[in-house]
Parts: sequence; C-alpha cells; structure tokens
Amino acid sequence: MTKILVVVESPAKAKTIGKYLGRKYTVRASMGHVRDLPKSQFGVDVDNNFMVKYITIRGKGELLQELKTLAQKSDEILLATDPDREGEAIAWHLQEFLKLPPEKKCRVEFNEITKNTIIEAVKKPRQIDQNRVDAQQARRVLDRIVGYKLSPLLWRKIKKGLSAGRVQSVVVRLICDREEEINNFTPEEYWSLTAKLGKEKISFEANLIKIKGKKAELKNENQVQEIIKKIQKSPFVVTEIKKKQQKRNPAPPFITSSLQQEAYRKLNFTAKKTMMIAQQLYEGLELSKEEGSLGLITYMRTDSTRISEEAKNETKQYIKTTFGKEYLPEKARSYVSKGKIQNAHECIRPTSIKQNPESIKGYLKNDQYKLYKLIWLRFLASQMAAAVNNITIADLQVEDYLFRATGSTVAFPGYTKIYIEGSDDKEKEEEGMLPELQEKEEVKLQKLLPKQHFTQPPSRYTEATLIKTLEEKGIGRPSTYAPILDTIVSRGYVLKEKKQYAPTELGCLVIELLKKYFPEIIDIKFTANMENTLDSIEDGQNDWKEILGRFFAPFNEELKVAEQEIGQIEVADEVTEEICEKCGRNMVIKRGRYGKFLACPGFPECRNAKPLLENLGIDCTKCGKGKIVARRSKKGRKFFGCSNYPQCDFVTWDEPVNKHCPLCNQLLLSKKSQKEGTKYVCSGENCKYTEKVEKSSPELTGGK
Repeated sequence: MTKILVVVESPAKAKTIGKYLGRKYTVRASMGHVRDLPKSQFGVDVDNNFMVKYITIRGKGELLQELKTLAQKSDEILLATDPDREGEAIAWHLQEFLKLPPEKKCRVEFNEITKNTIIEAVKKPRQIDQNRVDAQQARRVLDRIVGYKLSPLLWRKIKKGLSAGRVQSVVVRLICDREEEINNFTPEEYWSLTAKLGKEKISFEANLIKIKGKKAELKNENQVQEIIKKIQKSPFVVTEIKKKQQKRNPAPPFITSSLQQEAYRKLNFTAKKTMMIAQQLYEGLELSKEEGSLGLITYMRTDSTRISEEAKNETKQYIKTTFGKEYLPEKARSYVSKGKIQNAHECIRPTSIKQNPESIKGYLKNDQYKLYKLIWLRFLASQMAAAVNNITIADLQVEDYLFRATGSTVAFPGYTKIYIEGSDDKEKEEEGMLPELQEKEEVKLQKLLPKQHFTQPPSRYTEATLIKTLEEKGIGRPSTYAPILDTIVSRGYVLKEKKQYAPTELGCLVIELLKKYFPEIIDIKFTANMENTLDSIEDGQNDWKEILGRFFAPFNEELKVAEQEIGQIEVADEVTEEICEKCGRNMVIKRGRYGKFLACPGFPECRNAKPLLENLGIDCTKCGKGKIVARRSKKGRKFFGCSNYPQCDFVTWDEPVNKHCPLCNQLLLSKKSQKEGTKYVCSGENCKYTEKVEKSSPELTGGK
C-alpha cells in the first residue's frame, strides 16, 4: 500500500485532517515555522547579495528528525501548510529540509477543512510557488534590517529595551499624530434649534436648516434667542412633503480586518483574541462522536470577499427554506475586494451554512460560539435581500425659517431581520415615525429646544478604528495587526486607557527622532507602497533581492548620519512626592513589564520599589480606613481596590464612583454595556440596587 506523509502546521488541524484521509495517509504537524533567522545574530549578509542565514528553531530538532524518518518511509510527501505567503514559506523550508526536488509537486492548499475539500486537495498537489516564498522572505528580511539596525541605535541613544519596526513605528506615529491633532484643536461654539411639534397625539422633531433660504449657522446664544422670540407664537406650516423608498444593501462577508473590527465592536474581543478563536474554528472542533472534528469556518487570514458557487447555492437554498423566497436578492450577491488580493482565497464564512450556531452551541466554548455566530450571521446576511425603508421628509416654514423633519419606517426588513453592521459612531440616532401630514397644513408647536455645542477634536483610536485606518492606508497586513498592537503597548510607546490608545512621552520622543533621521521608515505612504512592492514580488514582477538593495542603500546612509548626529538623549524619570522609606529620597516613576511603578532613584545602592497607585480620592466603605486606588493585573488590565490591602480585601473590575448606595451605604460602581449604556450598581455583596445614569445634556458637556 502507498504511504503518504502529509505535513500541516498545527496539531488540531492534523487531528481533523487525519480523520478525513484514509489509512495510507500519515498526518503530522510542523508546529508552525521550523527554520528562521537567528535571534542572536543579524543573519543577513548585506554585502553578499543579501545572503540569508536560516537556522533550525530551538526545540524543533526532535520534531524535524521525526518528519525526516517518516519521509524516508513514505512514497509521497505533501506539504499542506496554511494557504498564504507565510504558509508557502514554511512549506519551502520543509521542502529544503526534507531535500525534495524544487520541481516536485508536493504543495497542497485548501481554504476550508471539510472532508470533500481535503480529499480533493490531496489529489491536486502543485509545485512550491517560489514568487510567494520570495515575497515572504523579502518581508522578513526587511523587518530584520529595520529592527536589528534601528533598535540598537535607540538603545545607545535613549535607553535599553527599546525597539523599532518597519510597520510598528508607523502605527505609533499614527497614534502620536492623532494626539497632536487633539492637543492643537481649538473648539468652536455653535448652536442648533429643534422644534418639538405635535399632531394627533404624535410628537415629532424638526431641525432648523435654513434662514431666508441660506444654510442656518448659529454661532451664539443671542442669535438663537432672537429666533425664538420671533417664531414662538407663529404657525409652523408644511410647505413640502417628499416620500421615497430607500434600499440598504448588506455588508460584504468578513475579511480578516473587518472581522477584527466587528468582533471588537460587538463582542469586545481584542484582535489577538479574535484571531486565536478564529484559528480554533478553522482548524476543527469536536462536535460529536459521530461527526468527529470539523472545521467550522474557512481560512481566517484573507483579504478576499470571494464566495464559492457551492457556498452561494447552499446559502440560497437555506434562505429560501428558512425565511422565504422574498428574502433572496434577484441574483446571488458577489462582492468586489479592494486592492491586491489573493484570488485563490475566499471570504471568512461558515464551511456549511447548515451548521446553525444554535445547533452546535453545546459543543463550543462561550467565546467560540459568539465568534462563530457573528461570522455565520454576517455571511448569511451578505446573501440576503436588501432592507427597504419608507422615508418621509417634511419641510415646515415659520416666518423666514425653514425646519425639516425626517421619519423612517421599515417597509421590508430584508437582511436586517438577522444582522445589522456595528458602527464606531455612537452618536447616530434612529429616525422615528412622522404623523400623516398635508401640504399647507399648520402644525402645533409644543416646545423649542435650543442646544449649545462645541466642535469636537478627533477621537483617540480604539482598536477597531486603528485597524480600520491601517487597512484604509494599506499599512501592514491584517494578520500582523494583533501582535503589533501588543508590542507597542508592551514596549511602553502607547497606553491603552478606556479602550483608547494614547502615546507616552517615550513613544513621542522615539517618533520625533525617527521622523528627523529616518523620514522614509516612518512615512505612511512609503510603508503602504512597500506593501505594493511585496505584492509585485509575489506576482513575479520584481526580484526580491533587488528590492532589498534599493531599500538598504539609502537606509544605511541615514544610519551613519544618525549615529554621528544624535547625542545621548535622557528620558528623565518623573519625580513624585512619595518618600523612600529606606533612604529618604523622593521616589520616581519607572515603567516595567506590567506598567508604571515607583522606584528609588538611588539604585543600585537602594533597591526599594513598590506599585504606583492611582488614588481616586474615594473612601473605602468596606474598612472605613483606606482610599480606593487603581492597580494593574499581570496582564495589564486595570482594577480597583483598597489602599489598605491586604488588611482590606475590597476589589472590583468596575470603576467606583463617589456615591453611596441609598439602601446599604456601600460604594456604587459604574458598569457599562452596549445594550443598556452606563448604570450604577451597588458593590455590596448581597445588595441588588441599580441606578440608571442619565446622559449628560450637551449644554453641560459641550458635546455635539
């Protein structure tokens, strides 16, 4: 019997695939990469046409020897690593190690782990795509050149432990630039005027849009009060009514970046968590003893929105059976992907739409279920009919002022019956329903509602908005976003507070230095163009070593100039009023692996250090002696507790507010949720008191 060795990347995938293939197949996992550039050396000979030195990754020797032994006993070897550039490079390293001829058809590729797909894929092996491998090598070597040449410069000039990266530094720059915009922003006052009107017990609102035929621009309260005096006793007359139907088409199925954004908005998952769970869903989960392990979604590292005809047909039948044929569009939907994509890939979708989330919920962990349901609903909605809304626009004239009211009702829910895309704009308000109005009809004024506003600076980036920006500007690849965001926080370049990214003094200092001496490295357009250049290597249009040469020559000159011109830059530690109890010096704020802490400046003579506690100025009601302080967990997450710890064990993830429960006098905690907004809950163990928090009015907050 012919013996065939199949090498995949992960044990979970090996387990799933092994059940689909017959007894003549042996499936083993490489556990990711098997060879890489050495950590302790540069590993790239820039003077010898960028000769690369690859070594076996530590701990992989025994595994590689097992693969070698199995390969010698096999009649055929198939390399079924992930269907992307990185997977192609891993297959190439395995080919080199196992001494398979370059022309050998040993590469197997598939985008979903289902029985039919796997069985068909192993029948159609191809040669390793050297252009893909070279594109990945170019990316790896570029990152090595920037990281291993720039980082030591930062160590020598600023302080040890810093790092610079080709994409990482540009991400920090975006955050620093946004902070500069916020700091330089000057708010401007403006006002709006809304009329609350009524007819037949139905109240509705109309906004002032024109004054004497020109756009209404209200700069101050005096202007608004003058208008109110003129119109508060005058009739509001309907001058025009427009009715139309508005179609809303569904969003396309997920690609890597849109999945990360939507999982953040709807599930509060970080990019790292989303990708980890998606990997589990892709590689296969045990659903039952009868079915065994099954891959639930297609490959999750993709920038393509392509959908296979088989998946379209299956979904069409599911929609028709479940919702009725009126929920089907006239023809199956296809979506155009932006920019350069790998056409062999599909969107992120369920491997079978029949695998309803509710039917398999009992076999999934809670987070797996949530993410699978999100992917399943998004894909199903993408193949459904458009939603149709009836829109009514009514213009009302009073003296020289034109007010406009807009109402909306659902004519046909379409895809919104199951799914509505999340939004980063929390200020959006849904339009209500208008009463039946007739032209020339007078409508009763109930109340005039003037509101003060101030123009707002751009918001700090959240994980979702930052990923969206990176994708729009073509910076990096979505599969790398999660580790990059982790790195810039762990290195102390940015802080993540209340789910928003803010740069540290160190981050801004490093970016300013890079802007001055390495303008191309830190340039957003240059970084985006480099992604296009890497794509051109994959297409066979450019030689990867020639691209490296074009990049390295000017970069090396910049390095020489920076080395000579940059003096020693000292980042002064922030001095506090906290006195070191061991030597009497004022303690300073240092940054470590888990965030900021207090340390004695007398190090190494005095090694005293302790946590830096953010005092909220709230008395602890549990012990009556301490103050509530903010602390950090080992994973960097903020929590709150009593400064009198360990004598007092009060601790909570939710932020306490300086308000007491009217029932038991314990502290109230601020709890936020997407559905209910903000509410206060009692911190008392057995008290169920809750209090809804009303939104502050724009007059008080100056918000828009």
